[in-house]
Amino acid sequence: SQFGVPNKYYHWKGFSRYEHSVGVMLLLRKLGTSLEEQLAGLLHDVSTLAFSHVADWVFAEGTKGKESYHDQIHESFIKRTEVPKLLEKYGFSLERILQQNNFTLLEQEVPELCADRIDYSARQWKDYLSNQEITFCLGSLTNFNGEIVFLDKNAAFKFAHTFLMLQTEFWGGEEAVKRYYLFFQTLKRALKIKILKRKDFFKDEKYVMKIISQCEDAEIIKSLKMLSKKSVPNLETKKSSKIFKKFRYIDPKVLENGKLLRLSRLMPKFGKIINEHRRINKVGVKI
Repeated sequence: SQFGVPNKYYHWKGFSRYEHSVGVMLLLRKLGTSLEEQLAGLLHDVSTLAFSHVADWVFAEGTKGKESYHDQIHESFIKRTEVPKLLEKYGFSLERILQQNNFTLLEQEVPELCADRIDYSARQWKDYLSNQEITFCLGSLTNFNGEIVFLDKNAAFKFAHTFLMLQTEFWGGEEAVKRYYLFFQTLKRALKIKILKRKDFFKDEKYVMKIISQCEDAEIIKSLKMLSKKSVPNLETKKSSKIFKKFRYIDPKVLENGKLLRLSRLMPKFGKIINEHRRINKVGVKI
C-alpha cells in the first residue's frame, strides 16, 4: 500500500505502489520524456518494502520524519532481481537508470514539482477538488526545458494548496500518525516475538498480514482491534513523546511571459500559507 497501513486498518482507501509507479511512468510519457526516463519512473519505487513508509518507522528513522529507507536499498535490491538482464537485453544501461538525478522530471528535491509528487497527490484530489478543477490543474502542466511547471498561476495555487491540505489533514494529520504508530508497534512486536523476520518485508503485504492476523499474541490483538475502529482513541500517556511526520509541500514554478517564477513570488499569500502548515507540522503528535 502507498499509505503503508493496510486499507482494513486505515481511515482512507489507499492504492498500491504498483499503481503509483505505472502512473508516474504514464505521466512522464505524457510530458514527452525519453523511454529511459519512463523506465526509471516505473522502477523508482520497486525497492519499497511491505507497508511502505511504516517500514521506515520499523527499520530506519520514520518517527523523526525521515521516510527514505527504500532509497537507501534501491540499487542493491534491483541488482538482485531479473531487471538488470531485461534492461541489458533491450539496450538500456542499469547504472544510468539507477542514477535518478539523470532524470529531471521523475524526482526533485522539495519544493519542486516532479512526476512522483504529482501522481501520489493527484490520486487523492477527488476528496478536495471537482473533476473540472482536476482537469484544469493537470491541463496546465507542461515540460519546460526539463522542468515540470504550470502555465497558469491559479492552477498552480489550487494544486499546491491542495497538496498542503493533504499534508496537514491527511499525511501528517493526527489520525494518520496514530494509525502509523499503532501499526508500527504491531510490526515491531511481531519481529520481537519472532513470528516475522526482516526478509518477510520483501514479500507482499498479504503474506505478512496473514501471519500477523493468525497470531495469538495479546499485544498484537489489542493493537489490531484499536486499528479496526473508525477513529483511533487517544494514545497519550505520562510517558508520551512526540512523533513527527515528514513535511511535504511544493512551491511550483509558473511560466509567465517566457519567465519562470515561483508561485510564492507571484502570490505572496501562498508563502504565508506554507509557513503556517510548516508550523503545524512542527508541533508533532503526542503518543
